[in-house]
Amino acid sequence: MSSKASVLEVQALEVSYGGIRAVKGIDMVVGEGELVCLIGANGAGKTSTLRALSGLLPASAGSVRYHGKDTAGVPAFRRARDGLVMVPEGRGVFPQLSVDENLDVGAYARKDNEVAKERGWVFELFPRLKERRGQAAGTLSGGEQQMLAIGRALMSRPKLLLLDEPSMGLAPIVVEKIFEVIRSINGAGVTILLVEQNARAALELANRAYVMESGAIVMAGEARTLLHDPRVRAAYLGEAA
Repeated sequence: MSSKASVLEVQALEVSYGGIRAVKGIDMVVGEGELVCLIGANGAGKTSTLRALSGLLPASAGSVRYHGKDTAGVPAFRRARDGLVMVPEGRGVFPQLSVDENLDVGAYARKDNEVAKERGWVFELFPRLKERRGQAAGTLSGGEQQMLAIGRALMSRPKLLLLDEPSMGLAPIVVEKIFEVIRSINGAGVTILLVEQNARAALELANRAYVMESGAIVMAGEARTLLHDPRVRAAYLGEAA
């Protein structure tokens, strides 16, 4: 468990689809400024967990506290306005809108005067987006769309950024860039909970990690420790036990 002040506290969280329990009573803590990863195989319940945390799915049991406040009954858009922001699997950019317009959507609820500064930061992180700022998002490559999805989330000034499979379907050189940017975002003070199937990259990046199997947390600890754990190496890194 983190010694830092908690941004997120999850207790006995359950998520069900009909009669199927996708998430089976998990506990999780994310501390201020941490980068925590959640790894596991397809169907382990990782995305369902993030969707419940962000308010896109109702929890069937348990509690989620964000900055000490229970999120029960708080809709997804209010959680986002409070800084709990999710970048979903599959990017979800607005294809007909330009890069700039997609970034504007991310800043829509903001009332401060630093939107231009945030946009400058996004373009600093992703120079490719600056080059294509007038281009329709639907014409971007998969990697560029992933950059835009992350950039749009940053425009809302997140306090806790939930990233769901940011490397999925991308070329290795683009994956390297995405993980480099995630490190930079965390270094700038944004707390991150990362769901990622690229277990090695996630564990090398994160401070702490949780391992999920069949809807349950089966291991937790320092990411570097889990990276060298024989069970993790055999199950998720493709190495012999």
